[in-house]
Amino acid sequence: MKKIRKIRNIGISAHIDSGKTTLSERVLYYAGRIHRMQEVHDEKGGATLDYMDLERERGITITSAATQVSWNDKSINLIDTPGHVDFTVEVERSLRVLDGAIMVLCSVGGVQSQSFTVDQQMKRYRVPRIAFVNKMDRVGADPDRVRRDLTEKLDLNVVPIQINMGAGEDFKGVIDLITTEAITFEGKDGEKAVRGPVGSEYADSVERARREMLEALSMFNDEMLEKLLEDEPVDLDLIRQTIREATINRDIVPLMMGSAFKNKGVQPLMDAVCDFLPSPLDRSSFARDHDNEGTETPLASDPDAPLVAMVFKIADESFGQLSYVRVYQGRLVKGQQYRNARTSRSLRIGRIVRMHANDREDILDAGPGDIVALLSVDCAGGDTICGNGINYSLESIFVADPVISLSIAPTSSADQQRMAKALSRFMKEDPTFRVSSDPETGQTIIAGMGELHLDVYIERMRREFRAEVTVGTPSVSYREAPTVESEFNYRHKKQTGGSGQFAHVVGRLIPLTQDDESTYEFEDNITSGRIPSEYIPAVNKGFQAAMKKGPVAGYEIVGCKMCLDDGSHHAVDSSEMAFRTAARDAFVEAFKRARPCLQEPIMMVEVEMPSEFQGPVVGDLNSRRGIILETEARNNCTVVRAEVPLAGMFGYATVVRGLSKGMATFSMEMSRYARVPAKLAEEIITRRREKDQQTVRK
Repeated sequence: MKKIRKIRNIGISAHIDSGKTTLSERVLYYAGRIHRMQEVHDEKGGATLDYMDLERERGITITSAATQVSWNDKSINLIDTPGHVDFTVEVERSLRVLDGAIMVLCSVGGVQSQSFTVDQQMKRYRVPRIAFVNKMDRVGADPDRVRRDLTEKLDLNVVPIQINMGAGEDFKGVIDLITTEAITFEGKDGEKAVRGPVGSEYADSVERARREMLEALSMFNDEMLEKLLEDEPVDLDLIRQTIREATINRDIVPLMMGSAFKNKGVQPLMDAVCDFLPSPLDRSSFARDHDNEGTETPLASDPDAPLVAMVFKIADESFGQLSYVRVYQGRLVKGQQYRNARTSRSLRIGRIVRMHANDREDILDAGPGDIVALLSVDCAGGDTICGNGINYSLESIFVADPVISLSIAPTSSADQQRMAKALSRFMKEDPTFRVSSDPETGQTIIAGMGELHLDVYIERMRREFRAEVTVGTPSVSYREAPTVESEFNYRHKKQTGGSGQFAHVVGRLIPLTQDDESTYEFEDNITSGRIPSEYIPAVNKGFQAAMKKGPVAGYEIVGCKMCLDDGSHHAVDSSEMAFRTAARDAFVEAFKRARPCLQEPIMMVEVEMPSEFQGPVVGDLNSRRGIILETEARNNCTVVRAEVPLAGMFGYATVVRGLSKGMATFSMEMSRYARVPAKLAEEIITRRREKDQQTVRK
């Protein structure tokens, strides 16, 4: 248990270009894991954790990378995650298995569009965090504004435990409000964190900030509150203990600052990770016990208990599958047999490795809290591996639906095989990457989270599998949805000699609101055995089958609650197939009467540009059916936030560069689905029908 208490599993998450990978590189260097710091855009090879060629060429993180470092006698498993929303599944599955996180924010940008996504992910998996205001050396750095953003926009209880000494070019270091010491960073690479007395020019601001910190912390500790009321000094151990407890309970978010690129503020951040973020023993984990009707069962970080581990990521490589695993309970031992809870098949563990980016180190076993990888084990992302005598499964990972698709075709028959192999591997690795075949045209359709997402996979297809493909134009994943409630009373009756088919279903189709998390719900209101219970699942399957292709324009149907209220059956002619067919046809009839509409994905777009280009950029967004939500002035720059339909955002990168002489940057992420204007919906439906007619003629 003593060893487990010294483990920290943390991830680094942020908006694009906030400095996550640069911060990770400093952590590796100061912890002695690497002997030379490398930069994201370094000509000598790029950052250590950006090990893919595409990552180094583009200067972005595409896949999350894991490593382990030692700091202050603690063992830290560190995962660096992508910032681009197109690769958001990498962040999802990392945060699912981590105990704590560092949320990095730019000192100038503050809370940006993807900061909202990262915040939602951390809240979804109840992950305690430390906020780190990076890039304090930038002109316009304003940690106070970042703090206000975190409080007002993300509704976080932020407690600064440091204040800055200077900002921009004058940034010298930080002041620790716990010990009231000034910390400066000396040496060629800032490797020496030197603590000393606070200069007189900062005395008043330190006293005020420390008082505010203690008052905020006293809300979570009665002993501290008494000491403050009686004007007694507060012990440093009590302050640290209170910060730790409040952080682990997610009551507060400690705020720290620095400049990873200028090698300032990283060592105190790592000290705080060890002091304030939880060990596996501090986090409560639960599993479903399928031998006990799916009861929620607490897991113990006990190496002697039966094994419970989660496969949170897989990577298909030339030598076989690499499966990343987090051990929650028990011990994973090389050469032993375990069970895959999903398939009920036995697994033999051949090799266990500890990852350092793309390098690996063989180990014999792994205990509670360890994050390791298994070689050539047959499993999928989200699987639970169990020891003998238990049948547990862990909560799966949230996977967002794709919003963009395009067609691809191989240029030759040899490319056809290589393309199929590549697509099979990519689908296995990334649950947000989908592949389907258009039944009318026979085209292969790939779908993903954005243009960059699909562009990266097409490039990987060419490089890693030497599969040359022709790429079609991107298309939007529209949806069809009902707008009013409608009833159905459908009788399916067929007699062709011998036993026939009979099924009768009565009920209602009710539209779900935008606030509902699910896109489909089924409610069984059958009483007195009007429809035998064994046929109810077939009715549910029939409804769901009908939703795959809507009658309006052939797009997927969402936002339906199907209530099965009544019906009848025949003792001889009724069957599961009959009820499934009846439900499918009943759904189509009810949906047509529910005044269906088309819905389109709306993107949250954030554009940062020099102020003189604001007019043309805003005008262009308006022309794309965008709605400007807010504009914010930051020094000589303006940040515009808008909601724009995805259909209007194709090729936007080229346009916005032209409007701003290459000086604007933008990011976008999926916000919600919204109704398409009636006139535009008619055009989309007409185009879709014309395309179908052309296919039929061919």
